[in-house]
Amino acid sequence: MGRRSLTLTDEGAVAASRLAPATRPLKPFIKWAGGKTRLLPKLLPHLPSTFTDYYEPFLGGGAMFFAARDRMCGVPHLHDLNEELVNAWLAVRDCPSALQAELDVLKEQDSEEFYYSMRPRQPVEPLERAARFIYLNQTSWNGLWRVNRWGGFNVPWGQRAFRGLDDELVDALEAALKDAVITVEDFRTTLTRPKAGDFVYLDPPYLPISDTSKFYLYTEKRFRKPDLEELAGLCHQLTERGVHWVLSNRDTPLVRELFVGARIVSLTTRRSVAAQNRRDVEKVDSPEVIVIGGPA
Repeated sequence: MGRRSLTLTDEGAVAASRLAPATRPLKPFIKWAGGKTRLLPKLLPHLPSTFTDYYEPFLGGGAMFFAARDRMCGVPHLHDLNEELVNAWLAVRDCPSALQAELDVLKEQDSEEFYYSMRPRQPVEPLERAARFIYLNQTSWNGLWRVNRWGGFNVPWGQRAFRGLDDELVDALEAALKDAVITVEDFRTTLTRPKAGDFVYLDPPYLPISDTSKFYLYTEKRFRKPDLEELAGLCHQLTERGVHWVLSNRDTPLVRELFVGARIVSLTTRRSVAAQNRRDVEKVDSPEVIVIGGPA
């Protein structure tokens, strides 16, 4: 089976034909803070039954993409600002066999000592970077991806064995992503392209509850209040262009003010947050909203 070269900027030639249905339901191959797998039953009823192209500028683990791709008649556009994350998605799509070989090597060496030797490494070759990313994602504390202001990964070991990715899952992922456009891209660029008939799902980093919150630092680039304000303005433009969109966020007065005019559905979900012992997590109720926009 042929493989494309691995690159972060490859837009590729994308097909406009409907993606083939999956042989089994696909779920994220990585764990991502704020992932929406558990909320899918509440989110999916608010999506169009069919749409042309799919856009997701805050990709993360891609739970919504996997759940909604059978509704898509066009091309998926999957973007994020986290270069290591995007590089891993590209590796799964473009060179799965070589990636599996790299992961097998890491599995043989897995230990707490090996984890801490891998954590500061900064390999240059894309395939090695992807394998390191998946390894750290599976073995770090709570699967958290957090970096300091200089971009250094700083999450402690999670006392978990590295399991890698099974071959059946990797084959299914490769098939699901074969026509996808996957790049590092800012949401401001992504949201200029959707047109009437397309669908956009938005799951931006939630603004921190307090000044000491660190869970939104999944890249050295912070997502702050001005970014959310800009995102809200772009969502209003999507509606004016006839584009359906859905956004997930924390239920706050600011969110309700910024997205006035859109339909807002309230819900409560259970979130895992750091406990007093940083190795533990606590389950707390989180008031959230689903914001639905687009043509009536």
